[in-house]
Amino acid sequence: MSLYVHNMKITTYSVEKQKKHEVELPSQFQEEYRPDLIKRSVHALQSASRQAYGASSEAGFRHSSRVSKRRRDYRGCYGFGVSRVNRKVLSRRGTRMFWVGAFSPQTVGGRRAHPPKQIKLVEKQINKKENQKAIRSAMAATVNKDIVTKRGHFLPVEYPFILDSSLENLQKTKDVESALIKLGFGTELEHSLVKKIRAGLATMRGRKYKHRKGILIVLSGDCPLVKAAKNVPGVDVVKARELNAEVLAPGALPGRLTLWTESALELIKKEKLFA
Repeated sequence: MSLYVHNMKITTYSVEKQKKHEVELPSQFQEEYRPDLIKRSVHALQSASRQAYGASSEAGFRHSSRVSKRRRDYRGCYGFGVSRVNRKVLSRRGTRMFWVGAFSPQTVGGRRAHPPKQIKLVEKQINKKENQKAIRSAMAATVNKDIVTKRGHFLPVEYPFILDSSLENLQKTKDVESALIKLGFGTELEHSLVKKIRAGLATMRGRKYKHRKGILIVLSGDCPLVKAAKNVPGVDVVKARELNAEVLAPGALPGRLTLWTESALELIKKEKLFA
């Protein structure tokens, strides 16, 4: 498996799969293949997207449950053969109190012993230069046929190749599907249709189905294709400036099947993105 791409030239195809010319890839695609850095970058993004949660500061503390443990105090529990947990008085008869445990972790309605705390820091950090190196490495992996095939994608013989910028002007979902089928990604689209029902509470929380990740299309900016490709199962569209390791390597597995438009590569080269 080749780990480097040195001054690689790639053929540009039109939407009708007609050869046009060859384009030299930007220097960002010459990065060393570093799956360890890619994994760190993806985990940093995933941990940053987690929502903080924790128990209420008043949970289990709402009862008036002050009971004396001293020998001769009124309303004390000394000498009654009961464990010395906080209790609230439900009723009394003379000096005899009728308690029920409260406040303590092992009692009904009591606080939790070690509840989740909102102040806990779960976000993992990664240096800026390491993150950019991880993105460049993930970009280089998308044009390595061996890595993309190993990830489980179904590729045409001509892959990798670049698409003409006319792809960005497609306005209908059926046109996007037909273009991808003409380019040889029919099997990949069928593979992306497979979905499975997730186990557990996710079925009741809007996450019932789990879909496979398919083709990623990288664009130069806002265009009609962003909306047109939204309903194609497995296909994701991203602008070149918004690339990150998780989009290029879902699940921290590098080598996602990626189609780069010619204008997106020109933008990456011109603005030296992630360099």
